[in-house]
Amino acid sequence: MTSVTIRIQEADFDIARETALLTQGRTDIGAVVSFSGICRGSDGEGISALNLEHYSGMAEAEIGRHVEEAAARWPLFGVTVIHRVGRIEPGQNIVLVLTASAHREAAFHAAEFLMDYLKTSAPFWKREETSEGTNWVETRAHDDAAAARWTRS
Repeated sequence: MTSVTIRIQEADFDIARETALLTQGRTDIGAVVSFSGICRGSDGEGISALNLEHYSGMAEAEIGRHVEEAAARWPLFGVTVIHRVGRIEPGQNIVLVLTASAHREAAFHAAEFLMDYLKTSAPFWKREETSEGTNWVETRAHDDAAAARWTRS
């Protein structure tokens, strides 16, 4: 793999710019899969904001370890993972995962693998703000089940 970008930041990101940076000057890339997670607020839960915290240094290292595992499983030419921290309001970006490969299947699988990890095991903590107060978000069973499919026996 030739290009890996991992950033944790408060600032928003530009998906088109990040995709262009990943593919710039490359003619061997035939597929880029992108996943962008966006803060929702109108799903009946009344979320007014999310506050995301992380373990600085550890989060980047752990994401890097999972990017390496994705590259060992699928032929990737590049990966970008950007995760925001701080206060994020509905409609704002939370996370971006870009995976680049010669073919779509590898890019799709790698993106799913990385998102399942980020959703369940990455050292981030999410606290929801609602009209009733704040609460820490726990991992959900369906997210754990999605991540379990990648476990090697």
